[in-house]
Amino acid sequence: MRYSFKIMSSLLSAVILISAVICMPVNALEDTELTVPKIVVNTENGNGCELEKSDGYVNAEISITDLDGSSLEDSVSFKVRGNTTSLSWIEKKAFTFKFSKKKDVLGMGKGKKWALIANAFDPTLLRNYLAFETARELGLEYTSNQKFVELWLDGSFRGSYVLYEPVQAGADRVDIDVESNDGMKDFLVEYETETAMANEEDTYFKAENIRFIAQEPEDPNDAQLEYLQNTLGDIIKALKTGDKEIIEEKVDLPSFVKYYILNEYFKTYDFSVTSVFFYYKDGKLYAGPPWDYDLSMGNENANLSSQRCKSANSPEGVFADVNLLAFIAKKDWFKDMVKSEYEVHYDYFSNIHTEGGILDTIRSTYSDTINRNYNEAGWQPRRAWINIQRTPDSTYDGNYNFLKNWLSERHNWFEEYLEPFSREYIVGDTDGNGKVNIRDATYIQLILAKVMYNKHYEIRGKVTGDELNINDTTSIQKYLLGKNKDSAVGETRTARFDKLS
Repeated sequence: MRYSFKIMSSLLSAVILISAVICMPVNALEDTELTVPKIVVNTENGNGCELEKSDGYVNAEISITDLDGSSLEDSVSFKVRGNTTSLSWIEKKAFTFKFSKKKDVLGMGKGKKWALIANAFDPTLLRNYLAFETARELGLEYTSNQKFVELWLDGSFRGSYVLYEPVQAGADRVDIDVESNDGMKDFLVEYETETAMANEEDTYFKAENIRFIAQEPEDPNDAQLEYLQNTLGDIIKALKTGDKEIIEEKVDLPSFVKYYILNEYFKTYDFSVTSVFFYYKDGKLYAGPPWDYDLSMGNENANLSSQRCKSANSPEGVFADVNLLAFIAKKDWFKDMVKSEYEVHYDYFSNIHTEGGILDTIRSTYSDTINRNYNEAGWQPRRAWINIQRTPDSTYDGNYNFLKNWLSERHNWFEEYLEPFSREYIVGDTDGNGKVNIRDATYIQLILAKVMYNKHYEIRGKVTGDELNINDTTSIQKYLLGKNKDSAVGETRTARFDKLS
């Protein structure tokens, strides 16, 4: 995440630092039974715990041990990563390490560059992990693989991290062709508003007055930059029409739907600011891959004057109608697509917050490394935070329960907003073929005789009362004879169907 220097100055005043950085061994290299993979990094000068982003890459040796005992050892370049998370007062830093050649790390595919995410702003350590698991459930292409790991840096146990594939082009990453036609074919960009902190390493450009960062190609020449601007400009103009047929000629709508659901359900604060990726492949713009979810799921400060923070903290309300989604998120046809996609994954979303559900399972699976992060590495939930973040509770359970309750309330709001499985139907159209005829009356008789049963037929066939009965058959027959004009038969209503019809 990146925020402006003006904002950062206010953030500094809101930081609580309980103790200074101490790079001290904590039984660091003892042979203990692994519950997650172990990463040991020794920097050339032994000062890894004091590194700042301004130091850039330093030489280091790395050892990565998997649960089966297999180990990868090599030389790497190692540096502090991030923007807000890399500031000097953030004690638990995130890191990037880079091999000289592509390596398969922990079975996550081959790549030179890897990201160690500290989850410094998420006292539960679970938001990013849950979001990426949900992105995979939705089928968002190129969602980064992830592994909980523990990090030892220059002899100091630094606690629990999550290892990710960074968002970049590659056969095992975002599989796009950024070399053909002199780099003017496929590309990867990041949406970022001008309120975000500029990074000198990045190439910024605007298309239709919307700011982006060129990610792939990473350092575009003038011709490539013009190609990016023109291609995105044409796509944004299509989005602005709001016309589905025009838009789907240039945009992969299913990926936009999935990206919207992910960020709407979890209310991702950064979705309107930074870390929002889009890639162009085979002549269409795709949404994703996802990135950066520590400030999501209610983890925002509702006491700030910022309406955006207040809205993000609340489990109610629409939130993700921003960036390129702003042009289509409120269209009825888009909402219909969102509803249909959400229904496909309804059982998953319904199980996130439940007792023994997805969130509880993730916590239980990684409870050892979470406990070690706080009890052995010494990080505390309230050690440091930024003012746009919800003030953490003093205990892990307090922070976890807030997250779980927030997800429960968010699910309830989604139920009311999307009304999943609700469909318009014609009263008396028992078989759902769009018209009322004598077969509909016959189907009711078959259901009542227990010769057949279909819940959808029952819903549509109920004409005279709450329960299906023989009077429904009679009412349909009279309707067909034109003798029952006061009947509800033929009216259009809406009902919830438990499964798609």
